[in-house]
Amino acid sequence: MKNKTPKTYLFLLLMLYAVLGFTQSSNQLLPNSLPSSWVGDWAGELQIFKAEGMTQSLPMQLLIQPIDNSTDYSFTIIYGLDIDKGTRSYVLKTIDASKGHYVIDEQNSIIIDAYLLGEKLVQRFEVMGNLLETFVEKRGDTLVWEIFSGKHEPTTVTGDTVQDGEDIPRVKAFPMGVYQKCVLTLIN
Repeated sequence: MKNKTPKTYLFLLLMLYAVLGFTQSSNQLLPNSLPSSWVGDWAGELQIFKAEGMTQSLPMQLLIQPIDNSTDYSFTIIYGLDIDKGTRSYVLKTIDASKGHYVIDEQNSIIIDAYLLGEKLVQRFEVMGNLLETFVEKRGDTLVWEIFSGKHEPTTVTGDTVQDGEDIPRVKAFPMGVYQKCVLTLIN
C-alpha cells in the first residue's frame, strides 16, 4: 500500500498488538501436546448440509489413541456402518507442539498440516478444486467435528482501488457449498 494514513498505521499497530498479545496468552494456556481429554473412541451422527438444508446423515466414529513411545496419535475416522469401507486410518503427527503444529498423515502420500489454535485443531487445504476447512474442538464432554467446503474459485473480487486517498487491498470471496457437523460422545 502506497498511501498510508495515520488511521491505517494505528489500525495496523492495534492489530499487531492484539495478535502478539493473543499469541502470548494462548501459549501460556495451551498444553504442549494434544489435550489428553481428546484421547478415546468417540461416536456420533455426521450431518451434511447444503443450501437446501440437511441432505445426508450417517454414523461416524473418531478414534484417537496415543502411539507408544511417540508424541503421535492414531487418528481413525469411520464413516457409516460398513467398518471395512468406511475406515480411514490416519496418524496425527506432532511437528512442534509448542507452536501447536501437527500434520494428519493419511498414509497414502497425502500429509495435511493441522494447527491447535486455542481449543481447536484446524486444517485448511485444497483438493480437486475445492477449498476445505476442518475444525475439531472439545466442548464439554463432546468433540465437535466440522468441515466447511466450496469451490476454490472466487465468486467475487473487490477492492484493489484507492478510496479517499487510501489504498484498498484486493479481496477475493469464495463460495461455500457444503457444511458437515458431527457431535461425538466418548464411547470408550
